[in-house]
Amino acid sequence: MVSGAPPAYDAIVVGGGHNGLVCAAYLARAGLRTLVLERREVVGGVAATAELEPGVRAPLAADTVGRLQPRVARELRLHEHGLRLVAPAVRAFAPQPDGRAVTLWSDVGRTAAGLRAWSPADGAAYPAFDGRVRAFGRLLDALGAATPPDLHRPGASDALAGLRLGAAFRGLGAEGGRALGRVVPMAVADLVGEFFDAEPVRATLAAAGIRHAAMGPWSAGTAAHLLTQAGAGGGAAGQTVFAVGGPGALGEALAASARAFGATVRTGAEVRRFVRAGDRVTGVVLSSGEEVTAPIVVSGLDPKRTLLGLLDPVALGPTMVWRAGNLRQPGVVAKVILGLAGLPRFPAAGDGPEAERLLRGRILVGATGIDDLERGFDAAKYGRVSEAPYLEATIPSLADPSLVAGAGAPRHVLSVLVQWAPYHRREGAWEGEREALGDLVLRRLEEVAPGVSGLVTSRRVLTPLDLERDFGLTEGHPLHGEPSLDQWFAWRPMVGLARYRLPLGGLYLAGSGAHPGGGITGVPGASAARAVLVDRSRA
Repeated sequence: MVSGAPPAYDAIVVGGGHNGLVCAAYLARAGLRTLVLERREVVGGVAATAELEPGVRAPLAADTVGRLQPRVARELRLHEHGLRLVAPAVRAFAPQPDGRAVTLWSDVGRTAAGLRAWSPADGAAYPAFDGRVRAFGRLLDALGAATPPDLHRPGASDALAGLRLGAAFRGLGAEGGRALGRVVPMAVADLVGEFFDAEPVRATLAAAGIRHAAMGPWSAGTAAHLLTQAGAGGGAAGQTVFAVGGPGALGEALAASARAFGATVRTGAEVRRFVRAGDRVTGVVLSSGEEVTAPIVVSGLDPKRTLLGLLDPVALGPTMVWRAGNLRQPGVVAKVILGLAGLPRFPAAGDGPEAERLLRGRILVGATGIDDLERGFDAAKYGRVSEAPYLEATIPSLADPSLVAGAGAPRHVLSVLVQWAPYHRREGAWEGEREALGDLVLRRLEEVAPGVSGLVTSRRVLTPLDLERDFGLTEGHPLHGEPSLDQWFAWRPMVGLARYRLPLGGLYLAGSGAHPGGGITGVPGASAARAVLVDRSRA
């Protein structure tokens, strides 16, 4: 690099996950010369599709993309860049040991009618519960789109944001406002218990409150996690939306959008450390030794990896190093992906076309009762995998046959999220337990889909350790940090860093560890880009 030469770029985005790409696309759209540096050979991060066996492609970490914000998709013209989405009518199907099932549909009335078979009172209560979730979800969506206030030095922009949020809060009405203040810190078990009687119904609806989290249904704050997971768009049934071609198609569309706006996207480029001059970043150094300069650096990585892995601890100081080290990222999920010679039979779904319709959404295994879910969490608390883990599976090839096109019919893919598989094991190492986890998941699936083991033609198991190594997720946490109330809104990732700006000038956070948190939404990336552009306009 020639001394005194101008920076090669206006902004560097570290990490080509979906939030990093969203941020880069917005920055390039605003006219900034933007470079994306991605360690892996493909973009998308956890939104990844890979070949499981010849002719069979499958999602790896994330299965669905239903929480992607429509505004992001619209403004970045993702559909013009090839993104195609499929939303099955059924959102979730929870087979039970007695051969029945709880089914959640996108249609509220249809769901309510089905729940009457479990309890007439539950069927009658569902529309009110769904309405409450949607109303609260709209407010939390508005909260998620807003930049958290500066708690130490609030300014005029914070006051304006507060007025907008206040108007949204008043829209709930007096009773709704009081209810929201009570619901947010609740355990999700208590929330569903106020509306429903049947244990399988309670567990099926509560499951969204514990997804990806090191919390059980009786943990405080899981009601808020349910509201953010379900949100205004999905209601109590949540969202189940597949990208045609697998979740990797979202990363490809985002990269195409960023390039169309003028950004450069480089894969196979691992950032080793940030470069600084005084109290500002000036660029990055790659593992190859190459240095790339820019006055703005945006990290799409998790906050602990960003602060402790890429920054000189001297630049942070001992207090910030201590605070960053105490960020809670206890990964407790694993993935098992199966290639199948045919469609597995779930007796609770029946046979024929109706069975296929029921299996197009999320399949919840183990959503039999609140206490059954809590016992699975109990095992994880003590460093063990439950002998009866809660599973959330999808068969994406039903909604998107292109995943198995040319593989020979009938072929299918079964992708399974294993809840409460702790990164920190009490005994043994994950390297020696990977296949044992795959065997455990198959035994669990056999309880609701007898014979599924005989259909398996290929298998890939991703432990929390694999999620850390393959996708850069510290401790294997897919949300870049616990979605608990102490790491939420103005406290995410920590007080003082919730406005996307990190301790060094010109350094920003755009990943799921930033507000409003994890899931494939694109909101942290869009909000980080907004913070960058606001600072540039002020400068």
